[in-house]
Amino acid sequence: MSGMIIKNMSFKVGQTLTVVGVTKPEASNFAVNVGPDEQDITLHINPRFNAHGDENAVVCNSYQGGNWCEEHREGGFPFQPGEEFKLAIEFTPSEFVVTLSDGSKIHFPNRMGAEKYSVISFDGDTRIRSFEIK
Repeated sequence: MSGMIIKNMSFKVGQTLTVVGVTKPEASNFAVNVGPDEQDITLHINPRFNAHGDENAVVCNSYQGGNWCEEHREGGFPFQPGEEFKLAIEFTPSEFVVTLSDGSKIHFPNRMGAEKYSVISFDGDTRIRSFEIK
């Protein structure tokens, strides 16, 4: 998996990050990550078409101190290989509220508790068309 990393960003409590992308026709999975640095991930959103033993599932997690934490599964699966998708990630003081293309929501705790994160990265079988923080 090769991807794109955006560093020195400012994604703060009260803001929403909107990502628009297109999955590859043969996509198995992709990920959107938000974290304080390139090592740790506070929010890992991993839509899986067929990967890691999952089919058509969105798995969220955190990666801290070299270890994955407890997986979190919620929301629908509005993703189709080769088609455009949109994710809106709202950053509240206690959690991230991820709205998927079909309107379903994922509530994921802000496990690291920071009020600002500076690294956003994209990995896997997708091409990012745009991202915006408001």
